[in-house]
Amino acid sequence: MNGGHPEAAATFLRDAPRAAWHDDSLWFMRERRDRATALPEWESLRTAGAALKAHAMSRLGELLEQFERQATANGVTVHWARDAAEHNSVVLGILQGAGATRVAKSKSMLTEECGLNPFLEASGIEVVDTDLGERIVQLAHEPPSHIVIPAIHWKKEEIGELFHRTMGTAKGESSPDALAAAARHHLRDALLHANAAITGANAIVAETGGVVVCTNEGNADLGMHSAPVHIACVGIEKVIATRDDLGVLLRILARSATGQPVTAYTTHVTSPRPGAAMHVVLVDNGRTARLADAEMRSALHCIRCGACLNTCPVYRRSGGYSYGHVIQGPIGAILAPAVDLSAHRSLPFASTLCGSCGDVCPVRIDIPAQLLAWRSRSAAAGTLPSGYATIFALLGRVLSSQGNFARTGRWGRRALRWIPAAWLSGRWNPWTRSGRELPLAPTESFRESMRREGRLP
Repeated sequence: MNGGHPEAAATFLRDAPRAAWHDDSLWFMRERRDRATALPEWESLRTAGAALKAHAMSRLGELLEQFERQATANGVTVHWARDAAEHNSVVLGILQGAGATRVAKSKSMLTEECGLNPFLEASGIEVVDTDLGERIVQLAHEPPSHIVIPAIHWKKEEIGELFHRTMGTAKGESSPDALAAAARHHLRDALLHANAAITGANAIVAETGGVVVCTNEGNADLGMHSAPVHIACVGIEKVIATRDDLGVLLRILARSATGQPVTAYTTHVTSPRPGAAMHVVLVDNGRTARLADAEMRSALHCIRCGACLNTCPVYRRSGGYSYGHVIQGPIGAILAPAVDLSAHRSLPFASTLCGSCGDVCPVRIDIPAQLLAWRSRSAAAGTLPSGYATIFALLGRVLSSQGNFARTGRWGRRALRWIPAAWLSGRWNPWTRSGRELPLAPTESFRESMRREGRLP
């Protein structure tokens, strides 16, 4: 399991002040989302969002072909990639064909998924991530820890020290305004003098052949409107049918992600600039296999808003790097096992099943149900986390009959009352290790009290 989520989470939690600060930061985002979604029509928008994504997935091949026809008619070159290796090869071929040696890249979880940066750098191409959060983690040689806020785990003082080492800012500078100004100056050269720009896409519209990019910093817009070559790397699940569908998507996306009515920049790109070139790389990388899985296919509806991460008590307290996958949090816990169940077998169990992720999902993905389904599949495949098989076998015997359940409950209550509290609350007990106290066990069960009162035979 290569350590697994529990071990990685324990490492993160050793720094208790950072864990508490991380928790508070993400909950602040959840509260912003709640205020932004306090609309009379919000639940109707969620229903519409779920429906338009389900519709698009039901016609995926047809819509992708329609997009290709429209985009090609608009002067865009469309490429298809079966997996990450083919995606990277296609992008490299475009760059080499254009003689590009310096790329300004905006935020893209797909390129993270495909490992594009190190691949291009190994081929002698300089890649500069121009989103501020992405640039922070790139300078630190780290992957993003959140799908929307990549550097959420960094404090401003740490960013100041990083910028001092890498950009030459004043030592000890930690003012957000000063650090943002230094980053703008640092990134402007890359944006204005890059040979090519690479972006992701929040949606592609089959009806128009257009690519829609949503940002708050304007870096993607500056890059793709300055460079002679623009490459949009897009997962095939990002296709939607019409501009009307896009109107719904944009209303739910920013509200769920950052608590804004709409992102600062919502750019529709349908054709290259005169004298420039535009390419769209459509990437499968396991998505059609997920589409064929009726029980799990709704995970493809995800619009990468990050709302489930911001609300999840496990993600907030364990950090993004505990997931071992490019997509973290609850949505990552159902996407990663589809890639490699054995390697990510701990993730479906990294949940309290509180249901909050499903409650905030703007396209109504039933994440808790899929987590339960992955737990069942893990058991069937023999890939349960260490010790779980034994625990579940014992629980199965306890729950197999009313008599077993009653006897176990009776013995457990006696043990909890007889064993000294200091021993029960030792460091061996994960329940009390984090500061919680064991409640005093009752002297009788609910059934026993009901029988005593004559309410049960």
